[in-house]
Amino acid sequence: MRKAALTTVSTVAGVVLLLSLKPHVNATTAVAAQPPSPSQSSSGASSSGAAPSPSTSHSASAGPTGTYTGDTINTRYGPVQLAVTLSKGKITAVKALQTPSGDGRSQQIASYAVPQLTNETLSAQNAQIDAVSGATYTSDGYVQSLQSALDKAGV
Repeated sequence: MRKAALTTVSTVAGVVLLLSLKPHVNATTAVAAQPPSPSQSSSGASSSGAAPSPSTSHSASAGPTGTYTGDTINTRYGPVQLAVTLSKGKITAVKALQTPSGDGRSQQIASYAVPQLTNETLSAQNAQIDAVSGATYTSDGYVQSLQSALDKAGV
């Protein structure tokens, strides 16, 4: 009887402790939940050195037009870099210049995630997009490179 009571109390105490634990929040996931500021988009990134294309023009009422290359963002599985094409301040195209490709799995994830992220970008018209489930690192790199390209465009 005494053993049963001790076992029950121990089990209940263990369950209570388990339920009281807070889930771990990954720093990169927290960054993805909010749009990166210019200081965040440059952290951990190496600049590609690319400048806006020569055909870039600014009009006060229309917004920038041209293609802007974002910073190369080094993720755990490889670099991510984007080129964003704007027409009168509207995002018309996003091209992935670099995606994680170190192994077959990274290539598979990138080939699945990048088109979804691009569609979201074209719909949202900014870098405030949701990460693709299962592609957190690629999504974070995508958002940071996208934001750096938009910052270069002045959008």
